[in-house]
Amino acid sequence: MSDGASHNILVLGASGLIGRYVTDDLRARGFRAIGIARHFTAAQKMGAADLELPVMAMDVAALTQLIRTHEADVVVNCLGVLQDGPGSDTRAVHRDFVARLLQAIRDSHRAVRLVHISIPGSADEDRTAFSTTKREAERLIAESGIAYAILRPGFVIAPSAYGGSAMLRALAALPVDLPADEAATPFQPVAVEDIAATIAWLAARDAADDAVRAVTWDLMQKQPVSLGGVIAQFRWSFGTAKHFRIASPSFLIDLGARLGDLTSRLGWMPPMRSNAIAELRRGVTGDPTAWMAATGIVPKTIAQAVGGRPATIQDKWFARLFLIKALIFASLALFWVASGFIALVISYDAAAGILSAHHFPPALVGPVTVLTSLMDMSIGVLIAIRRTAAFGLVAGIVASLGYMTGSAVLTPDLWIEPLGALVKTGPAIVLMLVALLILDNR
Repeated sequence: MSDGASHNILVLGASGLIGRYVTDDLRARGFRAIGIARHFTAAQKMGAADLELPVMAMDVAALTQLIRTHEADVVVNCLGVLQDGPGSDTRAVHRDFVARLLQAIRDSHRAVRLVHISIPGSADEDRTAFSTTKREAERLIAESGIAYAILRPGFVIAPSAYGGSAMLRALAALPVDLPADEAATPFQPVAVEDIAATIAWLAARDAADDAVRAVTWDLMQKQPVSLGGVIAQFRWSFGTAKHFRIASPSFLIDLGARLGDLTSRLGWMPPMRSNAIAELRRGVTGDPTAWMAATGIVPKTIAQAVGGRPATIQDKWFARLFLIKALIFASLALFWVASGFIALVISYDAAAGILSAHHFPPALVGPVTVLTSLMDMSIGVLIAIRRTAAFGLVAGIVASLGYMTGSAVLTPDLWIEPLGALVKTGPAIVLMLVALLILDNR
């Protein structure tokens, strides 16, 4: 075994749940770890030697140069996408990129070990593009002739939460129960600390070490546990174990997955999509014996991983708001589109009549009614699309304040009309502000 701190490590996908933790952990252990991702948040970039690179667009020559420039001894590939959609291609990320990366490692003429994060299970159980392309990448790696370690972690428990891990926390915090069949699905978890410890253990060994030159390990607790058991542990942590809950029928889960697929076409990354539900129902199982024997690591159980610290108030707020976030954005988008459509198409005469009744210049009544209606509908569309949602929310707040100010000057009596339409604009502004503050995914 060589001095681990002398090894240079590239972590691809260093902005994700596993990649971010692994990069920070390796640095804390004394390794020279360089995190690489297409984009890092401002918080992730603070004081970290990370590189923002369009790694998925890099060809073999560019990847080879990256490995040579940083004199990499270990490359950790944490890249992955759950489902095909705008900007996400499972085959491109899981198979095609891995093929280029393997060729780049060979072309670098360096003794590089590839540590590849995959998924548990067998090829016979693969049903989705996510799992089949992951398995194709495993086959390419096994046939490449380079030193490799394919790690197949179970359901990852980490201090941060994203995607599926966030969804399970939300289910634990809200008064909702999974259907019995889904709750009984085998679901072996693993603490992210154990994944990081495994990668550090591998990084401290030479690529030529025959004992670990080509290994495939399942990383998860050995004790069997169900999906319902994992959620129950989070409930214990949140203090909601004894709360009343309503069982959700399976068809609602399927409906949620279809709606998730639809919203993904608008650029959102909802945790509940068809691939996620299919993988959830398949379960997470494996045999960690070989991993434990080789590394000496005794994996944390779900009770140790979740119960190691009590849930904080920020944990609870996040879990309670996570699924409600989708409802907030959907309601705001529908509110703006519907209000504009009603004024323009269904109740145009009534909308124009309000302005006429308050002595608005007749020549401007029609144009103002049409323009404000189109503006409202445009704001709704902007909020519905992930890339423009922030701009749409700011525009909605500005427009609402403009309506309130304009009415105070031109039609002040609208403030005291029986239904209080203008008075209700204030809470709508607050809700848009809340949506703006919880827009980030990580």
